[in-house]
Amino acid sequence: MSKLIDIILPADQLEGTSATLSKWLVAIGAMVKEGDPIIELETDKVSMEICAPSDGSLSEIIAVEGEEVEVDTVLGRMGEATTSNTLTATKTPIVEQASVTQAEPLSEDVDDSARHLVGPAVRRLLAQHSLDINAIDGSGRRGRVTRDDVRGYIANPQPRQQPTSVASAVSSPSPYASVERTARPLAGKMVPHTKMRKIIANHMVDSLMNTSPHVTSVFEMNMSNIIEHRRWHKKEFAELGVKLTFTTYFLAAMVKAAQLVPQTNARFHEDALEMFDDINIGVGTALGDSGLVVPVVQQVQEMNLFEIAKALNAQTEKARNGKLKPSDMKNGTITISNHGVSGSLFAAPIIINQPEVAILGIGKLDKRVVVKEVAGVDTMVIKPMCYVSLSIDHRALDAHQTNMFLAEFVRVIEGWGE
Repeated sequence: MSKLIDIILPADQLEGTSATLSKWLVAIGAMVKEGDPIIELETDKVSMEICAPSDGSLSEIIAVEGEEVEVDTVLGRMGEATTSNTLTATKTPIVEQASVTQAEPLSEDVDDSARHLVGPAVRRLLAQHSLDINAIDGSGRRGRVTRDDVRGYIANPQPRQQPTSVASAVSSPSPYASVERTARPLAGKMVPHTKMRKIIANHMVDSLMNTSPHVTSVFEMNMSNIIEHRRWHKKEFAELGVKLTFTTYFLAAMVKAAQLVPQTNARFHEDALEMFDDINIGVGTALGDSGLVVPVVQQVQEMNLFEIAKALNAQTEKARNGKLKPSDMKNGTITISNHGVSGSLFAAPIIINQPEVAILGIGKLDKRVVVKEVAGVDTMVIKPMCYVSLSIDHRALDAHQTNMFLAEFVRVIEGWGE
């Protein structure tokens, strides 16, 4: 009989946050190798995986899906691999459900209602190979795309077969034919909120409606100098394995602005404003339909541009590959939301990341006509411009400090390299 090994939730994985077991990624009896993801957890900040502690097979499930779990809890047990079954460990597919369910009958229409549920392991593979999940057939329950589906697609790329029905096989009428439409009951589907989505919703409402009176100020910013600087240095950074993004410059400029206006790098208390020495900048990072996380770059005031870029790369890569831990999002003192990457000109207010008192917003970079004085004459010129905003907690800051921060931030970016 093989030795049973406890599958536990290590204390350093949570750092005091709560967690819910969202999914068992393997079924009882499935063979896994040490380090394979076997459990998917959701905390109030991030989705994460628990991996197999050794080679072997899953013997017992103790914590069920949807259950709140605590550190050092025994989630399940697995049997240690023996010589006879080690060879088969890599050949047994990891399945999607922990409990054995009766096979569901096939229907004419494919149910894709779970395609949006993407686990960290799948997200990581998609990011590593620059794949579009919409091109991949999902073999998991209700159309969910599994890790094996992605691996199969990488080995043999085939376009996804779109579901068809009997109705779609009927010849379409002429585009000029008149078709009478009548009102009918609305049809749709309920997609349950993930724990992360529920927590995000609660935090947003609490921040805006119950905690901080939000006020937003907007400035315009010329990006010419950092565009030129980046053009000359991005290859140099890339040769050292670091991607130089515009956000790197924004973090550097935030340090200068926060040092000039320390009230922005602070936390509000009923009897005092706590202003911090370290400038730990949270970087809002969208995970598509999965939600939003804010990894923190620590002690940015002690870094040069290269060090900022390297630290920023590390945190955003972990976010997009599902590798963030709660400790990666601790001790933020001010946050940036670069919402312009998705085309937004500006957003107001951007909800403050509690318990901070300010959040910077960067809009879409756009070439615009601006008026400049050239040789004493007002002249229309084209410049790469964007809007930059600061949403503040009006309990802690007023317009004076808000505009001083933005003015310094714009001055640093527009004067970069001069």
